[in-house]
Amino acid sequence: MKIAIFGSTGTIGKTVLEEALRRGHDVTAVVRDINKLSAEAGRENLHVLTGDILMPDSVAGAVEGCDLVISAYGPRFGAENELSEATRSLIEGARSGGVRRLIAVGGAGGLEVAPGVRLLDTPEFPEEIRPLAQAHEDAFRIYKDSDIVWTVLSPAAVIEPGKRTGQFRIGMNQLVTDERDQSRISVEDYAVALLDEAEDPQFIQARFTVAY
Repeated sequence: MKIAIFGSTGTIGKTVLEEALRRGHDVTAVVRDINKLSAEAGRENLHVLTGDILMPDSVAGAVEGCDLVISAYGPRFGAENELSEATRSLIEGARSGGVRRLIAVGGAGGLEVAPGVRLLDTPEFPEEIRPLAQAHEDAFRIYKDSDIVWTVLSPAAVIEPGKRTGQFRIGMNQLVTDERDQSRISVEDYAVALLDEAEDPQFIQARFTVAY
């Protein structure tokens, strides 16, 4: 496939980019500062374009001719509200650029830990990341209300660099935990799950999650 990726310089986005290239897809990394991926220039099947996710026209020009848009965009600390703006811009730009399908990196905070109780509603949820968790929930509602073909992949409660095993469990709107009541996934296996969904869609117009 021809895939455009926004947020490809972050930890998750960069790993998703690597997984897509590993599988032989034609990848366009859309970045505000092209110098951040200058070391990647010349790699087979990788194109680096300058673009701004907050500007629909810029998005449209960057994604034209692609089969799929992946958003791993994460707002700056203190500017979490930009995620909603970016989501609306991405949807509008993808539509204008002729791309109907979009997969977005979501947050774990909106997943339920009990019926009607979200992770972000629990007392132990870290206050410093609550604004980002709420921003992801706002973005999720924007996707749900849109006419684009969307999928949101929420990570486990803890996502960090680790190993690519290809072994994990899949859930929907409930947080997936192990026998020790922990919810974890490596960035590498998260990227595997995302590209699996890109290649073989199972969660159209839905949110799903992965954890060990």
